[in-house]
Amino acid sequence: MKRPNFKQLILSIFILLSLTFTHTLAHASTDNKLNEKASYDLIKRILPNHADRFVIEYLPAANGKDIFELESRGNQIVLRGNTGISVASALNYWLKNYAHCDISWNGTNLNIPKPFPMVPGKVRKVTPHEYRHYFNYCTFNYTSSWWDWQRWEWEIDFMALNGVNMPLAMTGQNALWDRVYRGMGFGDRDMDAFFTGPAYFMWFWAGNIDGLNGPLPKSWMESHEQLQKKILARERELGMKPILPAFSGHVPPTFKARFPNARVDRLNWEGRFADTYVLHPDDPLFQQIADKFMAEQDKAFGNTDHLYGADTFNEMYLPYTDTAYVRKIGTAVYKGMAKADPEAIWVMQGWMFWDKRDFWKPEVVKNYLSGVPDDNLIMLDLFADEQPIWTKTEAFWGKKWIWCMLHNFGGRNPLYGDLNYIGREPAEMVHDPNRGRLSGIGLVPEGIEQNPVVYSLMLEHVWNDQVIDVKSWLVNYAQRRYGQRDPQTEKAWQILHQTVYAKEGSYETIISARPTHEKHADWTGTDLPYDGDKLVPAWTYLLNASNRFKNNDCYQFDLVTVGRQVLANYATVLQRLFARDFRNKNLTAYRAHTAEFLTLIADMDKLMGTRKDFLLGKWLNDAKKWATNESESRLYEKNARDLITLWGGKDASLHEYANKQWAGLFNGFYGKRWQTFIAETSTALEQGKSFDQEAFETRMKDWEWNWVNGREQYTDKPQGNPVTVSIQLHKKYIDKIKNAYTANPDLKK
Repeated sequence: MKRPNFKQLILSIFILLSLTFTHTLAHASTDNKLNEKASYDLIKRILPNHADRFVIEYLPAANGKDIFELESRGNQIVLRGNTGISVASALNYWLKNYAHCDISWNGTNLNIPKPFPMVPGKVRKVTPHEYRHYFNYCTFNYTSSWWDWQRWEWEIDFMALNGVNMPLAMTGQNALWDRVYRGMGFGDRDMDAFFTGPAYFMWFWAGNIDGLNGPLPKSWMESHEQLQKKILARERELGMKPILPAFSGHVPPTFKARFPNARVDRLNWEGRFADTYVLHPDDPLFQQIADKFMAEQDKAFGNTDHLYGADTFNEMYLPYTDTAYVRKIGTAVYKGMAKADPEAIWVMQGWMFWDKRDFWKPEVVKNYLSGVPDDNLIMLDLFADEQPIWTKTEAFWGKKWIWCMLHNFGGRNPLYGDLNYIGREPAEMVHDPNRGRLSGIGLVPEGIEQNPVVYSLMLEHVWNDQVIDVKSWLVNYAQRRYGQRDPQTEKAWQILHQTVYAKEGSYETIISARPTHEKHADWTGTDLPYDGDKLVPAWTYLLNASNRFKNNDCYQFDLVTVGRQVLANYATVLQRLFARDFRNKNLTAYRAHTAEFLTLIADMDKLMGTRKDFLLGKWLNDAKKWATNESESRLYEKNARDLITLWGGKDASLHEYANKQWAGLFNGFYGKRWQTFIAETSTALEQGKSFDQEAFETRMKDWEWNWVNGREQYTDKPQGNPVTVSIQLHKKYIDKIKNAYTANPDLKK
């Protein structure tokens, strides 16, 4: 027997181990969804001067759940995660908890302390949620109608920093629908009658309206298809799974003329606009159109994520209410996805189940969902923060579902929210024995860029399954907003916690309403869920810290919004006072109170004008930037003006639904309406005549419609210093406001 060559044996073992290790690495890289370059690029965008202080390492998921770790190594911070989202979340954890920094829609503090903050011990976080959903269909209009790539890039970074992995991705789909229907023989007139203008896509996608404020230019479709490709590429490289659209049955109004034998039914959105049309699920064209769209979408955007959104009958009653139709329509929508993508998962909004709850009884909901396999549907309990559906449906009978916070309607921007509830409920849901297949949490506001504290608190639950002590959390929140702890700002936030952020429920200032002597107007409720005088000291406490934080972006935003809310509440008090004067026929008091009211509107315009967050001109100019000619510029500006004022046409029932407390609107729209109203009511009072409110509103509609179609310019650049103007207005109004509440305790709410 030949004696073994030990050197050769050792070499053979080494080669075998090397091959095994190489195979293991190759297999690991297949499972590794971490794109390190994408993660480094994000860090460079967020902290360009400190990017070299961070090291990225891959960390496998924990039992299928996303995970991150961070720790110090020498003079660097190691960020570990299984995806780019996890790595970005680790970075954000460091920013918030060690560097005391904050990144939000409204103000960003990235003043990194010296010495560079290190992590004393390893931090490890595993998310309790498979899915972290983001966006409402409405957000694509009430906020992001005019976003360009630069703004989208920032938002995608924000999503990654906060652990979002399931964003709604609706941009650019009109180009696909255009190709689908033109391929079926439809022409310019058909598509012009179908597509809305760019501020109304949500309600077009949902089948509520056709053609409003169109026609949609070809240049828009082309530019936004390209924009969507950038959005999806960035979201996917960071590890997100975006939700793409699917066919829900909504067809052009001329569909029957093109296909006379098609089974087409009429729908109507609560009598607000003309009828729209939905294809019957039994019609063979239903699947054919779904196939064409899915093929077109796969070609343009890919379908690698297998998540699709399609919502039927948004705020509308079904054309048929029998059990068979209800089941068929749900099954048809799902099959429209699944035939092209067998792994398709339908991500369905549950809003309609609450909005038309007189029809959608639990047994009807169950029938509608029954045609979709349990593993191929995810329900978004869209209004779970106030009106949950899961509690009425046995947690959706075995389907996966996501607990969502809606919070905002119309993109309106008063200060409001229930922080204690938000700090508690999402964590308690994770441990609720009746939660069924709860699979995540979601942020689904109709509009963003408002009340950043509400969303910052909600996003804490992405990596946490324990109830949050909101009082303590707010101390840390104020510290990272302003960079340092301060007794004055902490007192201010204690008051905000006890007033504007103590109870859910939106409310408006009467300024934004169509002028009236009544306490409320359409879509304008003025009742406060707290005593108005209790909020006032928060403004004072914030101002007391102005010398220390006057150059801080977050501080400036918070100071302006708190001051605005105090003044907005006071405006409502003044309106109730001069309404009382009018009823009492006290002309002298009426003139005094209305004069102060009009001055206050002008002062609020000045205050809002100090911040880029609150400029009508920016909204309008962002719209016009998409235009390739004068006609498109006019169309986009009209869309932008209409949505935030009348919403629809001159007689629209939704006027003021999407009101904004912005500079430009105060002086250019709200103030002018009130000037006319006050002049006419003063004349009536002086002459001893009654005032015809109905006739006034008829005349006012003409003026409003002219404004919507107007072209006057509004600045898109902030004017004045927010701290200086706040100090001036505080000095001017603080005693008046206190005295008004003292003299009229009945007007505190």
